[in-house]
Amino acid sequence: MPSKSPVIRLLSDLVSIPSINPSLGPSNSNLTGEEGVATLLADQAGKLGIEIQRQAVLPGRKNILLRLKPKGKIKSRIMLAPHMDVVPAEENAFKPKIKNGKLHGRGACDTKGSMAAFFQAFCDLAKNGPLPLSTEVIFVGLVDEEFGQAGSRKLAKSGPQADLAIAGEPTELKVVTAHKGNSWLQLKTTGVAAHGATPENGKNAIEAMTPILKTLFHDYPKILGKRTHPLLGSPTLNIGKISGGNQPNIVADQCTIDLDRRTIPGENEDSIKKELMALFRQQKLPIPHFSSTRSVPCLPLDTDPNLPFVQTLLRASKKRKTHGVSYFTDASPIAMGGTPAVVFGPGNIAQAHARDEFIDILQLEKAYKIIGVFLKNMP
Repeated sequence: MPSKSPVIRLLSDLVSIPSINPSLGPSNSNLTGEEGVATLLADQAGKLGIEIQRQAVLPGRKNILLRLKPKGKIKSRIMLAPHMDVVPAEENAFKPKIKNGKLHGRGACDTKGSMAAFFQAFCDLAKNGPLPLSTEVIFVGLVDEEFGQAGSRKLAKSGPQADLAIAGEPTELKVVTAHKGNSWLQLKTTGVAAHGATPENGKNAIEAMTPILKTLFHDYPKILGKRTHPLLGSPTLNIGKISGGNQPNIVADQCTIDLDRRTIPGENEDSIKKELMALFRQQKLPIPHFSSTRSVPCLPLDTDPNLPFVQTLLRASKKRKTHGVSYFTDASPIAMGGTPAVVFGPGNIAQAHARDEFIDILQLEKAYKIIGVFLKNMP
């Protein structure tokens, strides 16, 4: 029966441990934090004699690093890097259920399915061998992917580095070498407050923002559409929030809009600001005040698909080409730290964060086998 498969049992155990990101979750400490997941991984790894390390990231939150040494001298290193945190859900969402070939529960798809597939294959290698001759294999359970990616940023800063990292995410078993970055910008116009009965005595900041909005909705997307990446297509813009003024009988003295600008390789926050300012000047619009609402850079990922270990993963997954996705992952911060990274895992991103999250069991099993083949082909 599929329910007796080791990787399905492992996934069920992982889903049953609530690990809501504390930055997103409720005050109920029984549902938040990644430590319960890390403890399960450490317990199973310890029984196999695998080296266990912890990496402090945030108060009470640590990455877990499990290291499997090769037979000989280390000449290369690969990392399996899923994240341990999940987005908020009710307590009953952490009771895994198997129905119609799918395992339901918070985190089943994003991304404990990848974690189960990676970790089971990793443990199989430790238990049954044969160990690689010269490649160290590191399993890394990361904290905080769903909020600020503090776990992968700490890993990138403090090491270890590797020749390839595989960030676990639901890619439907496609090998992803590129994904978009994102920049969150806030634009602000200012005015002069006055009584609503005499608006001519003031200067309305909302009115100043109106032509800016028109340009952003109608003109700017045409500019972005002319810029493309072979795997990612064009960059995009979403205006997700607007606020201004205080009440109807006061002329608004401020107006702000919040932008989500998805980037492709070659773009960054500075280039976006310069581009927008040039566009506003060209159209003789008011120049708003720019500020970033992200404290860390979220650059696009663009890993060379011809790297030897990427090609090894492609062969293991019986795929010929790599792909791009629009969402952001831990692969980008890891790559920013000097380790080439790809994204791979079972499940469909459409199920990530869904109220009824699930993963197809056949995909889970295939991912487990693919990673197993990949590890057995390490030099």
